Amino acid sequence: MISLKNALQQDGIRRSASLLNAVFARIGTLIEPGVSTAEIDRVVEETIKSGGGVPAFLGYGGFPASVCASVNDQVIHGIPNERPLQDGDIVGCDIGVILDGYYSDACRSFAVGSVGESTRSLLDVTRESLEAAVAACVPGGRVKDIGRAVTETVEPHGFGVVYSYCGHGVGLALHEDPQVPNYYPSRGSNPRLKPGMVLAVEPMINAGAPDVDVLDDGWTVVTSDGSLSAHFEHTVLITENGPEVLTAWD
Repeated sequence: MISLKNALQQDGIRRSASLLNAVFARIGTLIEPGVSTAEIDRVVEETIKSGGGVPAFLGYGGFPASVCASVNDQVIHGIPNERPLQDGDIVGCDIGVILDGYYSDACRSFAVGSVGESTRSLLDVTRESLEAAVAACVPGGRVKDIGRAVTETVEPHGFGVVYSYCGHGVGLALHEDPQVPNYYPSRGSNPRLKPGMVLAVEPMINAGAPDVDVLDDGWTVVTSDGSLSAHFEHTVLITENGPEVLTAWD
């Protein structure tokens, strides 16, 4: 069932997202060559807890960390470790916050040091696809308009849109209805977008083919062809006047 958040709930989700924004501001100053994803995870957990929140991912389904830190060919759900990041890497940091019972969820892929032109293109196009997807979050539209916007942004560049995983509703729980596919055409329901809906919109784009595999750890999703992958995500509130981005991680 799709829940439409009332004004009180919307304010609670905004506060949760505000704390999440502070987390991204903190790790944005931390990520550089030589820093490990385990260190990023420690800072994420510390920042969330110091703001009165709870890391939404820690222990969720048994996940062992507060941030999904996905490096290079890792698409999503990467488990933090002590390996230092290298110049030219990219790392997607997917983070969720619970504050006073309200959930927010966002991801940003960071360039580590200096990256090549093709890597920069992947990051830029993925971010552009998120912006197009957010712009499609308007009252009266349809969920599949979001995936159409992602596909139309990405396909001209020859990148692969991951179809095995998708965005989702968020706010009163970490994962709610509806599912939000990133590709078009897609199967499944196509509900109309209404004011009060809160969506985690999150295109995952591969430099190569869209196919993915899950590693033996049961969590880490990687590109099947070993190509790089990027992931950007916002928590978006649909209002009468259009989308309100709650997780402005810039």
